[in-house]
Amino acid sequence: MEFTLFIIIAVAFLFDFTNGFHDTANAIATIVSTRALSPRLAVIGASTLNFVGAFISLKVAATIASGVVNPDAVTLPTVLAALVGAIIWNLITWRIGMPSSSSHALVGGISGAAMMTAGWGVIKWHGLESKVLLPSLISPFIGLVAAALLMFIILRVVSRYPHRLTDKVFRRLQLVSGGFVALMHGTNDAQKTMGIIALALTIASANNHFEVPLWVILSSATAMAAGTWVGGWRIIRTIGEKITKLDPSQGFAAQTATAATLGVTSQLGFPVSTTQTISGSIVGAGIARKGSVVNWKVIQNIVIAWLVTIPSAAVFGAIAQLITRLPDGVGILFLVMVVVVAGIYITKDWTWETNAQIKTILALMQRTRKRKS
Repeated sequence: MEFTLFIIIAVAFLFDFTNGFHDTANAIATIVSTRALSPRLAVIGASTLNFVGAFISLKVAATIASGVVNPDAVTLPTVLAALVGAIIWNLITWRIGMPSSSSHALVGGISGAAMMTAGWGVIKWHGLESKVLLPSLISPFIGLVAAALLMFIILRVVSRYPHRLTDKVFRRLQLVSGGFVALMHGTNDAQKTMGIIALALTIASANNHFEVPLWVILSSATAMAAGTWVGGWRIIRTIGEKITKLDPSQGFAAQTATAATLGVTSQLGFPVSTTQTISGSIVGAGIARKGSVVNWKVIQNIVIAWLVTIPSAAVFGAIAQLITRLPDGVGILFLVMVVVVAGIYITKDWTWETNAQIKTILALMQRTRKRKS
């Protein structure tokens, strides 16, 4: 049991790390795309605030640990299988630049692994619906409406001032709003790893008392901050450039709406998708300004990712749980995960990645010249 628990904790931190670089775009894509801050400084700020945000609340951790599946019917190999399924799906979507939800990946992974362990009855269907599915469905629309309303207010207020002046002001305001997004992202997303580790510790302990030790909070916050530092340029480009072209005021509106939505859902214990929320907010900020063009094909792809993430991660989690049934299954599953993760990472098109960064920077420079002229 001690070996399995050690593997689970190590893999949980790996998931938290992938969550950090997978979701870096949520906090900094709009800041980078509007040139409010350089990519390097944006990542440093997001890493720091992700770390701080992990200490604000533990309600999301409790939902992940006991609100989706019945913890009494879950074993340590089940928890490991759930994490492996979520990590593999996270890396697949990162590999192709799809801004899917790490939250949904973890929920899908634990659901699939738990069902393979104890059948359909292990799922708390009411909790899954009320605490995960409905909030995650509603949060992008809340972000969209809030961003659109805020953008309408901003347009009325700044219409009398020169465009160059308002751009300068909102670039500075974006530093604040982007910081709140990073803070709330840490509050919502780092807790998911805390919850899964706490679940494993509860299963392994004799008293079955749920708690999140301080070392779990510190370690989870550090892993997410490190992942944020690594960053994810493919998804940053999708969120920041492909949905719609943002100016600083739109970026501020989108970030403010996202941070407010995440703050409320975190306090309610809802593990919503930061990716889907910021995407909805960007659409809202985009449609509010006359002349803005929203790339609905990208939105369609994001919606597809929303629909397929939970079932896809559930399938990977179920397959991983089957592997744990083999002799020395825990060790075999760990090796399988290492091979799959290494394969996805090594086969990444590094040339394409570099070109994407260069093209993004050139596009930003060109837009800046047009504004100045």
